[in-house]
Amino acid sequence: MDQQAAVKIRQLQKERNLGVFEKYLTLWVLLCIVIGIALGAAFPNVAETLNAMQVPGTAVNIPIAVLLFLMMYPIMVQIDFSEVTQAIRAPKPVLLTLVVNWAIKPFTMLFFAIIFMRYIWAPFIPADMADSYIAGMILLGIAPCTAMVLVWSYLAKGFMGHTLVMVAINSLTMLFLYAPLGSLLLGVSDITIPFATLAYAILFYVGVALVAGYFTRSNLLKRKGVEWYEAVFLKHTGKVSMIALLITLIFLFMLQGEVILQQPLVIGMIAVPLFIQTVVIFIIGYVAAKFLKLSYEDAAPTAMIGASNHFEVAIATAATLFGLASGAALATVVGVLIEVPLMLLLVRFCLRTRHWFEVKTPSAAKGK
Repeated sequence: MDQQAAVKIRQLQKERNLGVFEKYLTLWVLLCIVIGIALGAAFPNVAETLNAMQVPGTAVNIPIAVLLFLMMYPIMVQIDFSEVTQAIRAPKPVLLTLVVNWAIKPFTMLFFAIIFMRYIWAPFIPADMADSYIAGMILLGIAPCTAMVLVWSYLAKGFMGHTLVMVAINSLTMLFLYAPLGSLLLGVSDITIPFATLAYAILFYVGVALVAGYFTRSNLLKRKGVEWYEAVFLKHTGKVSMIALLITLIFLFMLQGEVILQQPLVIGMIAVPLFIQTVVIFIIGYVAAKFLKLSYEDAAPTAMIGASNHFEVAIATAATLFGLASGAALATVVGVLIEVPLMLLLVRFCLRTRHWFEVKTPSAAKGK
């Protein structure tokens, strides 16, 4: 590992923790629900007007596009893509993470979505809304986490080097696999979305922010150095993503308010399969890591990367494909609602089961 990467990891180990937004994200989401519903009821025409502000000839909503860029850009500037080459030195945890994220997780999400929405909850949900919720859950399930997982890995005392490598690899992989896999799974569930539309959405919302983040990072590292970049720049940009997310959620709930007021149990009906999916994927990753004899510092982030989701991408894609007022958009928002408290529980579980695994040497392990 070169000196720059070592400084970066030490800085992350020292600074990375749950801030006010991250620690109380579930509370902020609940407040957004209340604010959004209240605004939607008080100003019923405002949300519809904002929803109609689209780029001519596309499904891109201009206000949401700006907010989604502000969500994605602070995430992309954190990624050091040069560290992808280090994955070759320890291929097992990387390969396991890729298999769980792309070969297992999307299909278990599809399974739970169909089982619950078309069968278990069928007496309570109209068929067209069930399909919309399934679509949102699918879009959530094929978006591996590339942001908050840095926090989960740090809190679980995982190896930040592995986590950073997977953040970079997942960001790149999404550009190539998200659209075809989403098109396949949406087709399997009888929800027809043109492949070009899905590919356009992911390239626009992920690709633009990724390119901007890459050039920003490269330029500022050359001009200011790693320590300034980590301690000053990232510190001040990190909250932008969460603020943009919360404002976006208010827009979503302005449009979803009527549905929630009429069917408040729909949030719980969406949350149940998402909860089960998260726990199942975590167990698969954690048990597989034990079977492959990975160290705890690699096992914990490997399991949590699969369990958590990149809800920013899912929300962006659902809003673009189905609209802000759709059930698909609502399903992705519920993913935000349950992820933080559930992932914190899984962090505690990891810490209590560290003795199940071997431990890295102090020089390689975080928090040792």
